[in-house]
Amino acid sequence: MYNEDYDNGRSFDRNSEDVYSKPVRAGKRTYFFDVKTTRGNNDFYLTITESKRRTERDGSFTFDKHKIFLYKEDFDKFAEGLAEVVDYIRNTCLKGVEKGEQQPQKEDF
Repeated sequence: MYNEDYDNGRSFDRNSEDVYSKPVRAGKRTYFFDVKTTRGNNDFYLTITESKRRTERDGSFTFDKHKIFLYKEDFDKFAEGLAEVVDYIRNTCLKGVEKGEQQPQKEDF
């Protein structure tokens, strides 16, 4: 799943079991939606990871990652908030933009 984690010897951070994973590739970024179990395997939670590949000056690659842990008691509120914000952007900010057409994006510095 995150081969670069294992290659760089950072696999010790993984102390829970992966149950299901859904990678979503989106341009320069990949989002991972991972269902994991707690240590006792008696509960589940979701991690959402954004991974962006960056090219170093020497030509090698690194990955910038940002992770969110989402617990079951927050699923409904998170989903409602996300849906509301996405609807707002689609209905207010992207009015007149054809579906599938992209707005110009600023490059990350």
